[in-house]
Amino acid sequence: MRKNFPLHLPGKADARVLDAIKNDIRKYVKRERRKPLPADFSLWRFDCKIGATETAAEAKDLKELSKALDQLAQAGIDKVYVEILAAADHPTPALVPSTPVTPTAPTDLDPAT
Repeated sequence: MRKNFPLHLPGKADARVLDAIKNDIRKYVKRERRKPLPADFSLWRFDCKIGATETAAEAKDLKELSKALDQLAQAGIDKVYVEILAAADHPTPALVPSTPVTPTAPTDLDPAT
């Protein structure tokens, strides 16, 4: 989704316009997540950009998109550019220690003592 949203519409409160933009973003993300994943992929990754214009848009995480939208609305701009591109991805492996951690001394909770 690459779209310019107006932040001010005649006859509508600015807060309601902002809520409608956030709702459109949520609907798009839900719709993309419902699509079947390609073979050998296990999740969707969303590459997001937001800014006053397409050239001024900054990369943001999907979770930060709502806050960034609020900040741009408070800055007083007339329209906002939102870009969300879905891409199939593999999960990042969890950080697992390479050697097992073993206690060096018994603790008070150890039943063997």
